[in-house]
Amino acid sequence: MCNMTLEETSGESSSERMESVAKALEEVLSSALPQGCITVGVYEAAKSLNADPDNVVLCLLATDDEEDVALQIHFTLIQAFCCENDINILRVSNMRRLAEILGGVKPGGEPMDLHCVLVTNPQSSLWKDPALSKVNRFCRDSRCLDQWVPVINLPDR
Repeated sequence: MCNMTLEETSGESSSERMESVAKALEEVLSSALPQGCITVGVYEAAKSLNADPDNVVLCLLATDDEEDVALQIHFTLIQAFCCENDINILRVSNMRRLAEILGGVKPGGEPMDLHCVLVTNPQSSLWKDPALSKVNRFCRDSRCLDQWVPVINLPDR
C-alpha cells in the first residue's frame, strides 16, 4: 500500500483530494470547537502536548509564509514531538480562513495565536468523526510517500 500514489489510494485526482481533505479539516475544526476540543497557540499547545499527548488527535501548524526564526524553531520541536508520539500533523496555509473557522478572537477582543492548533478527543468518549478519519487517512498516506508534514490550503469562502 505504501508504494501507491495518493491518487491510486483514493481514486481521486490530487487537486480533488486536497479540496476534499481541506473540507474535511474544516468540518473537524467546526465540530471540535463547540465541544471544547481545540487548543490554540504555540505555548498552550506545548503545555497540552506535554500534559496528555495521548489525547491529541491532530496538530495543525499554520503560517502565511512568515520568516520568523523563533516560530520555525517551535514548529520543528512540535513536529518532532508529534512524530515521536504518533500524532498526525498538517501544515495549513491561509491563516485568515483558519481564523474565520475558529472565531479568530479570544474573549476580550485579543487575536488568537493560530500558529499551532491542536484537536483533542472529548473527555466523554473516543471521538469517531468521518471527517477526522479522512484527514487522518490523508496524513497516513502522505507519510507513506515520505511527506511527513503535508500542507493543506484552506480555500476562501
